[in-house]
Amino acid sequence: MTRPVSNRSAAKTWLHALELTAPIGANPHRIFPVVIEELADKLGEAPALLSDRECLTYRALADRSNRYARWTLAQGLAKGDAVCLFMPNRPEYMAIWLGIARVGGVASLLNTNLAGPSLAHCVNLVAPKHIIVAVELIDALTTALPYLAGTAKIWAHGAGHDEFPRIDRDIERHPGEQLTEAERRPLTIEDRALYIYTSGTTGPPKAAHVKHYRLMQASHWFAGMMDVRPNDRMYSCLPMYHSVGGVQAPGAVLVGGGSVVISEKFSARQFWHDVSRWDCTLFQYIGELCRYLLHTEPQPYETRHRIRMCCGNGLRPDVWNDFKSRFRIPQILEFYASTEGNVSLFNVEGKPGAIGRIPSFLAHRFPATLVKFDVAKDEPVRNEQGFCIRCAPNEVGEAIGRILNDPSNIGSRFEGYTSIEASEKKILRDVFEPGDAWFRTGDLMRKDEEGYFSFVDRIGDTFRWKGENVATSEVAEAICAFPGVKEANVYGVAIPGTDGRAGMAALVAHDALDLAALRTHLINRLPEYARPLFLCIQPELEVTATFKHTKTAFVRQGYDPAVTDDAIYFNDAERRAFVRLDETLYDRIQTGQIRL
Repeated sequence: MTRPVSNRSAAKTWLHALELTAPIGANPHRIFPVVIEELADKLGEAPALLSDRECLTYRALADRSNRYARWTLAQGLAKGDAVCLFMPNRPEYMAIWLGIARVGGVASLLNTNLAGPSLAHCVNLVAPKHIIVAVELIDALTTALPYLAGTAKIWAHGAGHDEFPRIDRDIERHPGEQLTEAERRPLTIEDRALYIYTSGTTGPPKAAHVKHYRLMQASHWFAGMMDVRPNDRMYSCLPMYHSVGGVQAPGAVLVGGGSVVISEKFSARQFWHDVSRWDCTLFQYIGELCRYLLHTEPQPYETRHRIRMCCGNGLRPDVWNDFKSRFRIPQILEFYASTEGNVSLFNVEGKPGAIGRIPSFLAHRFPATLVKFDVAKDEPVRNEQGFCIRCAPNEVGEAIGRILNDPSNIGSRFEGYTSIEASEKKILRDVFEPGDAWFRTGDLMRKDEEGYFSFVDRIGDTFRWKGENVATSEVAEAICAFPGVKEANVYGVAIPGTDGRAGMAALVAHDALDLAALRTHLINRLPEYARPLFLCIQPELEVTATFKHTKTAFVRQGYDPAVTDDAIYFNDAERRAFVRLDETLYDRIQTGQIRL
């Protein structure tokens, strides 16, 4: 096991990131597409974006993006007009949005897993003039057409459908050399570049405004944090329609002169083979990706690699050390951030389980704190004067970030969503003094005496049972620590005649579970109120493209054995065992005959 990064080395990392981001505000016309042009002039034929489908050098990436910029101009798009992009991961993806953003258009990055009304909802949010769709996704887009509110022109990318004009052919009419002065629109870092959507795990997706300054900040900050060098090569299998896979990972590595290997999707079986085959030194992770890799059978390539660091968020404490040890990862850079938010934390020191901290010398630039939160009322606690209350060390509360309009501190802003109402819900006002405004992360955390933050749960996922707050992520962590459990999704279900919600867990296991041993394990790991009252054993769990568990359907289904073919077990206190739930037992619980 390698040693954690020293405080001195950590300070150098923070300072390096500050050095790279400091000039952004002083050079407002230097937007990210301009940076790509500069890199193309400097690095030319060096590899930039690589995949099994195609590989683009820095020069080829700039050439391709210039063609899309001229296409945007030829279509008569005005500054701020939206173009929806519905395409799987590939180097062309970044070239498209770079070109659109270069001349003032706004690329809207659509989730490739959507179809029908859900897809139409995301399209309608931004009222696009055009939709670019990969040929393999045309059928999915077609299911959304009856629900579209506008009359966007649809362009296909690739052969196989004659219904729509092909944009990959149309851009060949446009030259790829640098734009002339007459073609370049006057843009600054204050102009909008992208729409990136929230995941929609707690309601319909929202389209977040992403300005050019955020592209510059994210790419240069992460380049400094990872100390990217020209000989670095990052493996990225995360969706390019999200900020991590589409902006932070490729942007940071390109800024540092390295190259990015783009995989169309994550495969636990192919992961290490691809990392080794492409000779990668970095990779990006998110959510449960690391847990999935741990549950695969040992593979010959899992330690035959040159990885020096992996960077991402969501690596749980129960996975951290095993993941680092088994796959021989020298350094893990865990961070916390969101597409639209102003709260960012970085665990530079590599402390297992922590999502980061804010060094004292940077506290003025990153004004984030935790405030007490009332789970039952679903809102922060206010004192007699009406102000929020800061949490003590190790006390759970909601993370919030001060919203500032400081030109020298662009990372402290909150640009909101296309919906003014949705934007306002994320702002907490009159927090510590009249008139102040703070961004609500919607996440519960705790901070220890050393200043390290740890993630507890999403607000809305935490529920109350027997007068206590139950954090679903901590219960899931305890369940997954039991041998044989692959993954668990924990949520609260309502029971007639009781206050709050009782805990229930849907889980996937390798083989038949020893339920008696699991019950003992949970008794030793969790307080009585946090132990799940119901278990539902399933062959697999539905997750989003970023490996977040979906809970809505589970909560709606509840613990009724009649609505599922999956086995449901009840934690029977009298029998001191998990017993199979049938209709008779279910009715006894529903009618209050069993004391809970």
